[in-house]
Amino acid sequence: MENHEPEHDKGLLSDTFWRTPQRAVPGRPYQRVIPNEVMSGSSYQQFQASVNDAWDLGDDEIISGIADTKISKSISETAALNVINSHRNSTKNVNRSDVKVESEVKSKEVVEVKKNEGRKVGGGSGIRQYPGRPRPVRLSALASREESSESKLERFQQIHDSTVVNLDELKQISWSGIPVKARAVTWRLLAGYLPANSERRADTLQRKRADYKHLVRQYYDAERDDDTYRQIHIDIPRMSPLVALFQQNTVQVMFERILYIWAIRHPASGYVQGINDLVTPFFMVFLQEAVPGEELDNYPLDKLTEEKRDIIEADSFWCLSKFLDSVQDNYIFAQLGIQYKVNQLKELIRRIDLPLHEHLQQHGVDYLQFSFRWMNNLLTREIPLACTIRLWDTYLAESDEFATFQLYVCAAFLLHWRERLMLERDFQGLMILLQNVPTQNWTDSNISVLVAEAYRLKFAFADAPKHLQSGKADR
Repeated sequence: MENHEPEHDKGLLSDTFWRTPQRAVPGRPYQRVIPNEVMSGSSYQQFQASVNDAWDLGDDEIISGIADTKISKSISETAALNVINSHRNSTKNVNRSDVKVESEVKSKEVVEVKKNEGRKVGGGSGIRQYPGRPRPVRLSALASREESSESKLERFQQIHDSTVVNLDELKQISWSGIPVKARAVTWRLLAGYLPANSERRADTLQRKRADYKHLVRQYYDAERDDDTYRQIHIDIPRMSPLVALFQQNTVQVMFERILYIWAIRHPASGYVQGINDLVTPFFMVFLQEAVPGEELDNYPLDKLTEEKRDIIEADSFWCLSKFLDSVQDNYIFAQLGIQYKVNQLKELIRRIDLPLHEHLQQHGVDYLQFSFRWMNNLLTREIPLACTIRLWDTYLAESDEFATFQLYVCAAFLLHWRERLMLERDFQGLMILLQNVPTQNWTDSNISVLVAEAYRLKFAFADAPKHLQSGKADR
């Protein structure tokens, strides 16, 4: 396997995406970088030098006016539908070698996928839709369609009530989606935050929540690192401009504490723009547990007791920490993990769909230009928040292997738009589509198709462990 090292000029980088400070501080160590060869076929230094803030609202100005276009049938949708149909006739006990899609997913949902995608992008409300930004959240959107099956909810409750939870069984049934009533407890268990032994849970939660309060007093309430805190303080208000819930001062302060403490406790990476989006799914799931039956779009968090707010904040922090443990190299200096995964995605698409790969290359589109955000934010900017939560059901069920699986999810996501991409004949048209994919009307059905296709791709290459290694230095 080629060794992909970051390419930089000698000395410190100035005015780059990561805003490297001129002194060693918690959350961003002083770095002196040795020039090395970077990813094949692209210059990572040129890319990071071209942007000062990858998540500025200004970036979205360029791509807000995408034209209304009918979306044609995707290759991945056909393959996934075949998988789903064949799986519906199988027994309730799902083997790990199966595609892991529950029989409750009906073929009519896949038909709805096509109907939803054919609707006008952004709807008719007249509200400007920032690409990839979370849209207003409705309670009904967060409730999985599979929850209509009481038998599935009962299966989760039986597992939760076990003296010792069978985590393999829990992962197996969680992979295809978790009922909303069981999601918060299941996420805590899958993240490794809640012990499998039921007798230890109450004491563990009490201790970990007390530990978080201590961390707040130790790091956030004490003298803070100015550079780290300033960047977080700037990013939080603009992360979800269309979701009123996240514009509340109480919510923003909660996010600031979570991110600041995480950054200080992980000095090898510190705070990197994009991590703030990864708090959101945990926060929403635990909020919905605290206020079942309430609409969350503009729920006044001040109505909650301080105890409930503390529980939401502490659990979000610890679950985020557990979740990011396996992908921390994505957020270290120069984000080497993402560089490596982008190169893997490039090689994977080259092997799966050479015409699409060559089409992107011929028009000057580098995978880094669109998939960096996909990898950095785990697609949270590309799909609605409710869909992100459903997708994370699968990610958490994958445990530490989710980082590898996410590569195949990104490949399936790119292939989903294949026919529309092939119709674009210039760099600008391709980038507008890739940076503003029309997923505004996506539902759980789309995510079920997406993860089924990702699993099919992963399974197809299971016996070829070196398939992600590039055969040439530059493709």
